[in-house]
Amino acid sequence: MRKPTHSFRGAALGVVAAAAVVAGTGPAQAHAPSDRAEAQAVVPQGTPGHLVPRELPPHPSSDWYASDVTRGLPETAPFCVEKTLPSAGATHRTFWTEYDTSATQIVVRTGTVEAARKLAAAAEKKIQNCAEDWVRDYPEGTASGRDYGALTAEDGAHVYGVHTSYPDSEPGIHLFGVGRDGRTVTVVSWGEMGGFDQAPVADFKRTTTTAVVKLYHP
Repeated sequence: MRKPTHSFRGAALGVVAAAAVVAGTGPAQAHAPSDRAEAQAVVPQGTPGHLVPRELPPHPSSDWYASDVTRGLPETAPFCVEKTLPSAGATHRTFWTEYDTSATQIVVRTGTVEAARKLAAAAEKKIQNCAEDWVRDYPEGTASGRDYGALTAEDGAHVYGVHTSYPDSEPGIHLFGVGRDGRTVTVVSWGEMGGFDQAPVADFKRTTTTAVVKLYHP
């Protein structure tokens, strides 16, 4: 039986390494980015706004660091939404701490409002089925999901949680926010080693609401 390849420690460290390459700095030498530096990310004019580190759930022992906003999808897709979001019209930003906590925001500008509705619904369905799908792939492990409810943000948002555990591996807890404003969809993912009791749900709901509100561009 193969072991899951998304063990959270490896996933988190992979995000750190990838983000460090993009941002030109590693966690050992990084300092909390200034808002001014965050605003200098090179993206096409009219790109929807993305989260900045201070808008993520506070970490008790570390600042958050961020890559630039980058076109396309991340090299490693966030857990649960693999093969769900298109690279066309997408931008993303990765975030990491000095520990195992990491996060990703993906924003997709679609061609129509209806296409955005369908994309948001597909992402939510993938997350809702994630625990069951994971156990099907890794029957020696256990997984469960929680629906943390809808948020009042632009054209709607929803927050979910997924916990996975595998023998001889660290358990992982993941939070997901999916939201839409017009023809633009965002998926925000957060994760670390641990369980549901450690998940900063209230803070993550605020993060998701902020992410959706920032999508608007006249």
